[in-house]
Amino acid sequence: MSDTQQVQLGTGFKSGKSFIKELTIRKPLTGDLRGIKLIDFIELDIDSLAKVLPRVTTPSIEEHEVFSLDLNDLSEITKVLAGFLSEKPGNAKMESPAE
Repeated sequence: MSDTQQVQLGTGFKSGKSFIKELTIRKPLTGDLRGIKLIDFIELDIDSLAKVLPRVTTPSIEEHEVFSLDLNDLSEITKVLAGFLSEKPGNAKMESPAE
């Protein structure tokens, strides 16, 4: 899986003078999770999402805009984030200790 994914929004939202119908979401880095409880983010708590999404989206969605998203659009965004959270490293190999 790539470190970024595009999300097509069915309803979209108005941000300033622009109408946003697509977001690029970047896989969150540890620093993007500052100020939130990790368990809340893992459980995709809406308040945690509202704090993290402005840090990982292009164009950047404002915290208050997260709360006005259409439920189907929010669902698509959370699917992408859940995919990032469940991603397993592809190149890491477990070495078993020599017997």
